[in-house]
Amino acid sequence: MNYSIYIYPLLSVVLGYLIAFFLQPKNKKNLKLLLAFSGAFLLSLTVMHLLPEVYAAEALLHEGHNHATHDHSHNHGTNTIGLFIMIGIVFQIILEYFSKGAEHGHVHGHDKMDTIPWLLFFSLCLHGLLEGMPISQHNELAYGIAIHHFPIAIILTLFFMNAELNKKAILFFMLIFAFMTPLGTYVSSNLGFLTQYYTQISGVVIGILFHISSTIIFESSEGHKFNLAKLIAIILGIALAVFV
Repeated sequence: MNYSIYIYPLLSVVLGYLIAFFLQPKNKKNLKLLLAFSGAFLLSLTVMHLLPEVYAAEALLHEGHNHATHDHSHNHGTNTIGLFIMIGIVFQIILEYFSKGAEHGHVHGHDKMDTIPWLLFFSLCLHGLLEGMPISQHNELAYGIAIHHFPIAIILTLFFMNAELNKKAILFFMLIFAFMTPLGTYVSSNLGFLTQYYTQISGVVIGILFHISSTIIFESSEGHKFNLAKLIAIILGIALAVFV
């Protein structure tokens, strides 16, 4: 068993939390550059690895079905993947209505919090769980999710600290969030009824990743301006994903 696919996404959140908690970085520009890099890396991984492999798996499935039924007519079944990708995009937009865009580091405000923001908590946990599901079949995605979650964990922890949320509540929130992606990976590879719908679930996750990574790239600079540093970060993220 490849334990690294569970460890990397988990450690990235824990490390992000520890850096935010003990170092409390103030430079927002560096965080935005890290976000841009992570968004580009995740988008590149999704386009170059996850997307073509899911379409290929769906095509093989339909080809096998056609041979079994002796039906060699043109089949439009692979279009269903496109439908599930669009469902994923819409689903992520709905999640962000409740999470206020925390999945891509878009959290603002300094109002004091007395309790855990439960809508944000459940939205982020569901997001992390779904992101982990394709990792069991696409191990390289573990690196993308880990790099994606690292700056998010820093930004979220700083946000909660600025809002004066109880330290134990922050630790609880971040630890549960850290375990959701490995949990998604585990259940997708061990629960039989989920493996039957792997391509459909992957389609939904691709839609989620498309929306998040593109939003990160366009939001991580004020006024949506592509300055040189951000452009270099994006190119590096794309280039790194080529070699994964």
